[in-house]
Amino acid sequence: MPAAIAVRNVCKYFGTFCALDHVDLEIQAGEFFALLGPNGAGKTTLIHTIAGLSIADSGSIHVMGSDVNSQYRRARRQLGVVPQELVFDPFFTVRETLKIQSGYYGIADNAAWIDEIITRLGLVDKADTNMRALSGGMKRRVMVAQALVHKPPVIILDEPTAGVDVELRQSLWDFIRQLNIEGHTIVLTTHYLEEAEALCNRIAMLKQGKIIALNSMQNLIGTMTVGYTLCLRLQPDTLPPILQEKQTGYRNGCIELKIDNYTQIEFVLAQLRQEGIQIQEMQLLQPDLEDVFVNLMHNPQSQIQ
Repeated sequence: MPAAIAVRNVCKYFGTFCALDHVDLEIQAGEFFALLGPNGAGKTTLIHTIAGLSIADSGSIHVMGSDVNSQYRRARRQLGVVPQELVFDPFFTVRETLKIQSGYYGIADNAAWIDEIITRLGLVDKADTNMRALSGGMKRRVMVAQALVHKPPVIILDEPTAGVDVELRQSLWDFIRQLNIEGHTIVLTTHYLEEAEALCNRIAMLKQGKIIALNSMQNLIGTMTVGYTLCLRLQPDTLPPILQEKQTGYRNGCIELKIDNYTQIEFVLAQLRQEGIQIQEMQLLQPDLEDVFVNLMHNPQSQIQ
């Protein structure tokens, strides 16, 4: 089976500005993949080139084995994109919008699948409501429905939960998880890093048009030497002088210490026992995706492949 998305040595310029700098990326069928980076890193440009909305200046892109330029009709049928912006026609209802979207792909009788999408996205009571009367969160659901109307094997979600309330966000992710279980390849861009950490198996991070990290979630976090945070509630509320240089903060009545590895915990405990300081509460915070992201984006030399 071909890769769901294969990006080979892709460059994209806007004038003299390099938006994508020799990007190489392969996403396997069935993956739940995250594409992360700060604003201006090139995420949306990469999505546009994959979707055929923008033409790369060099390199090649294939979706389920089809070249997005020379085999664009076949490639587009394999792909559903939920854009970051809320784009809708204010003159049609939800159901009419999905029927029209089906027509774009030459699907004449798609009523059963449209009904299923409407049900699974919680749009049943809004099916005959005009698009302009929907809330922002409901419009976002309709955009997801539009991306799914032709049953594409690959789905790209560009900031799908931006401006969506907690309840809608949770139900949307439940549906997307189910699609992934059923075999759909999901590619997600998001600024909510906890979403990517909870949902995705593998991650690529972009910075200034280059991929600076590409690995599984576990390996990405595990290979970063960002250390651990040891939170202590003490009585008396003070540290021995030898430990004070490790203190990085004080929050909610707890002293925060930075340690490099687990073995340093025993050193900290020994120093506290020696000074007769009692531990009332202790918590070890391990590095997460946000720690990795911040470290990579602020360290010019950082790169993980």
